[in-house]
Amino acid sequence: MENVTAVTPLKQPIMFELEGFHVPPGYGYLLFFLALFNYLVTLLGNGVVVSVIVIDKSLHRPMFVMVCNLVVCDLLGSTAMLPRLMVHFLTGQKKIAYVTAIAQAFSVHTYGVAVQTILGAMAYDRYVAVCEPLRYHTIMTSVRLHSCLALAWCTAVLCIAVLFAFHVNIPLCGNTIRHVYCSNRAILNLACGPTPLNNIYGLSMTWTVSTAIFLIIAFSYFRILHASVKQGRAESMAPNKAFQTCASHLVVYGFYEIASVVLILSQRFPSVSQNIKNFFSILFIIIPPAINPIIYGLVSKELRTSIIKHFSIKISHNK
Repeated sequence: MENVTAVTPLKQPIMFELEGFHVPPGYGYLLFFLALFNYLVTLLGNGVVVSVIVIDKSLHRPMFVMVCNLVVCDLLGSTAMLPRLMVHFLTGQKKIAYVTAIAQAFSVHTYGVAVQTILGAMAYDRYVAVCEPLRYHTIMTSVRLHSCLALAWCTAVLCIAVLFAFHVNIPLCGNTIRHVYCSNRAILNLACGPTPLNNIYGLSMTWTVSTAIFLIIAFSYFRILHASVKQGRAESMAPNKAFQTCASHLVVYGFYEIASVVLILSQRFPSVSQNIKNFFSILFIIIPPAINPIIYGLVSKELRTSIIKHFSIKISHNK
């Protein structure tokens, strides 16, 4: 007769232990400074973008208001992970309290969904701007703008809130998270039994949101392409003027989707080492927020001109 080992649920409060990365001796400080550098670049770049948009009244338009919301979303993702990761690299501290772990996981997942929903709202704004230029200000009013953004944020927060509501009554029989940060899947892996409802909801929610946003963006750009080609024929000019106003949005969305595909593929192949999977997981969160301000500045001529103008004024005043 086989011996069955009883699995006893852990009592609250639980202290998790993060075992995602093996940091070789002597590399902790190097990794700390790399993470610190990335975080400072993220804060500086996104801070400049927000400051210039707030100061320059000519940028008080729906497109740039949505950029500000995307910046806030990027800062949420970076701040949820990088400070904790820096503490790990610097001190070797791997323990994290249950409440802190849930808060980190909630923020990381909210970041992932909110990026998509905000990019979907931005696609709608660009569609109206290009396809209905004469009616743009009557369609994209302040009320509709803030309604779109509220819908984007509420969708993200509510989807993740429901996801984590399932955690309330799930007994955990382990406290070692084999990841560099806390996530829904990493915590559920510690459950004493199967969690089919969580898995079904998580996969369904991810598929539904990603597919809906992709369809919104695909429809918007199909209409934008059709309108720009039609306008180009009518005016005997290349149909690239419309896409100049959409370029930053398209590049950011494309970069985010590429990062998502790389992350998903790396998680699906057992032959890929855990360190590489964790590395891609980190890049997915820290690289887009650091790169996005550069994309806005390089692609958006209005924003780039405003940044240069305000920095030139600041330098001239300091002389």
